[in-house]
Amino acid sequence: MEQYPYQPPEPHRRDGTDEGVAHGSGVREGSRVAAPAHGHPNGTSHSNGQGHAHGNGHAHGHSHSHGPAAPVSKHLRKVIAAILVPFTAAVLVGLVVLWPGTAPSHKRTGVGFDRQAQQATVTRVVEVGCKSVNASGGAPTGDPSTAEGTSAQQQADGTCKKATVRVDTGKDKGRTFTEIVQPDQTRQLHQGEKVVVAYEPSAPRELQYSVTDVDRKFPMALLAGIFAVAVVVVGRLRGVMALVALAVSFLVLTLFILPAILEGANPLVVAVVGSSAIMLIALYMCHGLSARTSVAVLGTLISLSLIGVLGSLFIGWAALTGNTDDNTGLIHGLYPSIDMSGLLLAGVIIGSLGVLDDVTVTQTSAVWELHEANPSMGWRGLYRAGIRIGRDHIASVVNTLVLAYAGAALPLLLLFSIAQSSVGTVANSELVAEEIVRTLVGSIGLVASVPVTTALAALVVSADRSGPDAAGPAGAQPAPARGGRGRRRKR
Repeated sequence: MEQYPYQPPEPHRRDGTDEGVAHGSGVREGSRVAAPAHGHPNGTSHSNGQGHAHGNGHAHGHSHSHGPAAPVSKHLRKVIAAILVPFTAAVLVGLVVLWPGTAPSHKRTGVGFDRQAQQATVTRVVEVGCKSVNASGGAPTGDPSTAEGTSAQQQADGTCKKATVRVDTGKDKGRTFTEIVQPDQTRQLHQGEKVVVAYEPSAPRELQYSVTDVDRKFPMALLAGIFAVAVVVVGRLRGVMALVALAVSFLVLTLFILPAILEGANPLVVAVVGSSAIMLIALYMCHGLSARTSVAVLGTLISLSLIGVLGSLFIGWAALTGNTDDNTGLIHGLYPSIDMSGLLLAGVIIGSLGVLDDVTVTQTSAVWELHEANPSMGWRGLYRAGIRIGRDHIASVVNTLVLAYAGAALPLLLLFSIAQSSVGTVANSELVAEEIVRTLVGSIGLVASVPVTTALAALVVSADRSGPDAAGPAGAQPAPARGGRGRRRKR
């Protein structure tokens, strides 16, 4: 009797054969299957230079899994293509049908962003008494114990700044005007500072220009450059492709989604088509055209559909209008045909897409790597192992999403705290209710994406069956998958 080293007990076979000498059979060590080996007259067989067995009964398999995972069979590629090709075609048709022409023009209102703006520079700043420059020279009115009364007292008794500002762009380039800065203003002007000025041609000449903001293009551009360098240095080629995908996503947003909504198209339909296009471009560009990426696309698509259904249901049920602040009010005033509640739902879908991509790609990769580590694991085992990874991801991602929305609404929450409003009153207000619905609907979609994507990935990799493209050398027989167990033979 002859047996191999490191073999667990198994029923003996008395068929007189010895699979330790590899004659057209695969050699297995641990949980990795070596390529099928071809027998040689000297009793030694070689399998693609990685697995080899010697006639003395000792078998050794060497498996290297560096680089991308092995491609799935032609059968599974056809199944995945049968789902994704029609979906991609539908997205392309939607882009063609909904592609906007020229956005409808309107007369500028001079409110908010809807006004002419030019670049300017503060050339001189001098301090003057507020009484000498304020429009009314009378005594301040109002209760000094209130915020309004305190502000009026400061404007009367304090020291103001008189800034001379030079217009640097536009037809009035070189023209100067005076801006009075009150002592209680949040933004104080400084000599040499670059600013943004608003222009109102219908106003009196001395009041046509006014400072509205600071020119912060340089620090913003510098920060964007640091971000791009960091992504490329760490991600290398993947980082470059991620930046390209980000640029394409921005183009889809600015050239398709926004103009189509302004043109009067249904915001929900536009958001679904646009976000689907962004998803396809970003995922395939960053992660390659593979079955693994296709599974992530399917998981993202199913989760986005769930977010759309839940968002539509609860936005209607909670009677959210989407018109809650000055900006949305201005949009509704300029373009009354835009469905503001639909615009709110479109924002929920687009806002959830980026985090969904992260979750689905991570889960798909986890399942693929688990299968590579143990090819004998069935889809249930893959699902259980993958979902354990997903639970950790769920906890961190949901917390991140909630805190991101809370951080954006922090001034509003602070205002409610100052007013000493109850939690129920705060949550019931439409401003906060919008954020709650947005957060919870997006979080439900994220949570659902983990089991959905994990199940899809587990089914795909476990249901893979060999075809002509995945077969080994001619005449070779596939090795039995037995979870890493060896064989023990009697001779």
